Amino acid sequence: MLSFLYRVFVDSWVGRIVAGLFFLAFIGFGVGDVLLNIGTERADVAARVGNRPILVQTYQTALQTEMPQVAQSMHLADPSQIPAATREQVAQQVLGRLMLQAEIAEAADRHGLIVPDSVVRDEIFSIPAFKGRDGQFDRALFNDRLRRSGMTEGRLIELVQQEQASRVLLQPIRDGVTAPDVMVRRIFDFEAQTRTIDLVRVPFDAQNVIATPTAAQLARYQANHPWEFTVPEYRHARIVVLSADTIGQRLDITDADLHQAYEAQAQTFNQPERRSVQIVTVPTEDRAKALAAQWTDGGAWASVQKNAGKDAAAVELPGIKVGDVPSADLGRQIFAAPANATQGPIKSEGGWVVFRVTAINAAHSTPFDEVKQALHDKLAHDRAQALLADRVKKLQDAIAGGGLDAIPTDLAATAVSGDLDAQGLTHEGTPAPIPGSDAARQAIIARVFSQAKGANPELVQGPDGVWYAVAVDGVTPGHVQTLAEAGPKVATAWQAAARRHMADEQATAYYTQAAAQGGLGHVSPAIAGLEHSQPISPMQPAPEIPREVAALIFRLSQPGQSVMTQAGDAYVVATLTTINHPDPATQKNLYDRVRAGLGQSMGDDIEMSYGAALEGIVKPKPNNSAIQAVMAEVTGQQKAGAAQ
Repeated sequence: MLSFLYRVFVDSWVGRIVAGLFFLAFIGFGVGDVLLNIGTERADVAARVGNRPILVQTYQTALQTEMPQVAQSMHLADPSQIPAATREQVAQQVLGRLMLQAEIAEAADRHGLIVPDSVVRDEIFSIPAFKGRDGQFDRALFNDRLRRSGMTEGRLIELVQQEQASRVLLQPIRDGVTAPDVMVRRIFDFEAQTRTIDLVRVPFDAQNVIATPTAAQLARYQANHPWEFTVPEYRHARIVVLSADTIGQRLDITDADLHQAYEAQAQTFNQPERRSVQIVTVPTEDRAKALAAQWTDGGAWASVQKNAGKDAAAVELPGIKVGDVPSADLGRQIFAAPANATQGPIKSEGGWVVFRVTAINAAHSTPFDEVKQALHDKLAHDRAQALLADRVKKLQDAIAGGGLDAIPTDLAATAVSGDLDAQGLTHEGTPAPIPGSDAARQAIIARVFSQAKGANPELVQGPDGVWYAVAVDGVTPGHVQTLAEAGPKVATAWQAAARRHMADEQATAYYTQAAAQGGLGHVSPAIAGLEHSQPISPMQPAPEIPREVAALIFRLSQPGQSVMTQAGDAYVVATLTTINHPDPATQKNLYDRVRAGLGQSMGDDIEMSYGAALEGIVKPKPNNSAIQAVMAEVTGQQKAGAAQ
């Protein structure tokens, strides 16, 4: 889990640290019947496991992190397109994972597992996000990252302690898992085998439809395919959004402010030359000469260390500055030496030195103009964040007093209005200009389509620090277009359906011939456009082979069998021509990876079983009202009993 925290800090927005810290390597752990239990709990607590609370904010953050990943796995462009039922299922699974982690931490406490302070310190110091340019832990950077993420130092230490205790508890369980040889061999045989195929594509748009549809045919087509000519429900909404971004856009950041910020971060923008070096120090010149003669290339470092002797010092210093070298004379020589060339022997205060520079990072100075915009955005965001709480209170009072028509302009709230559908699209099919992140847009759109027309607007806190209020003042119900309304779209759809039908007939003819004659390659006369593939495998799919075809090919049992399927805007007929089974001895790396993957999967299953047993012991206590409130935000559905 800490490796996930590293990735979140390095590659993504630091505010996601909270979600990253709560994720375990478990999947699909359902909440089960625990949602049926209702306990008395603080409104900001979603559930309690023993003495450990799972905060609503933690739950919301984890969901906001999960939803884009779910959308990507479903090949959706935006999380708002995930069906409400699926969003609710994901919300339950995320809560289950958070509960499971808390249960494991409780079990660690019951077993008396105590994590030394030194272990916690070493773990935190090892996180790259907390290291400065010199590769060492940077207290100022640590404080800044925690402040930005809303995490306190005490809470981070507590989470690391829980992680370490859980690791000690679970590791012995995983260590006892061994994948059976017969299972490893069966999976290896499937994943390592290669197959070749013949295939022919029949594109829809290559078909020539000569006939022109009659009025009767168009009317029949429109009546038989109403879903193709349905206009979705549109709502006209007025939306007001307030966030650090909307405030920051209107703050005046002077050049003097930017120059001051640039100078305060001079060490960041002006980097001295750094070098990575391998150094060996020995007592005598003769031994130093012998090591230098042995050290002919970079690959000899391991043997040089081994042969240096017990009274020698062999160290590797990555990314050092000239001032980091204790000996000023040696430092000058290291920073004057070429890369990848053994230097020495050199007499120093500590003995005779032989060294090799393995990497050189040249000095770099970033001009002010290059970072001016980034500095501006950071300063504006930081100052806006400090103003946000007061602006939220004033905006709330303004809405309560006069609705969305009484909002002072000096609050820096952004207002938009217009028609949109449940996907957040305008009549032109473009995204409605709602400010904020994807998660914030999703929440606002869900609010528009769950709030009753004419209902009083209410200021709501959404994802990513966004506050918003919605007023719905018009609803245009969805309806099926008449033939006159649909116009040319019906003729276009009829033509497309006719081309698809012709392609279906042609592909079916190919498939029938291939099935009767032992494959596409045996059809006479030869099929124009027949393709012969390179070997493909489940581990190495060929990009030119449609995935729909590849999935079917690996279900066939013997060469000569054929399949037919649709792939994109074409029908594809394919014949399996060869099957090759490799020897594990020739692909040992793959065989070992299969074994390791099976062991990981089995370990996950055992941990899941252990977690299920813990649930019966610890008895999690959910706060049903808080859970339902979070789920309502995620699914876009009102809580039971809410105004319709």
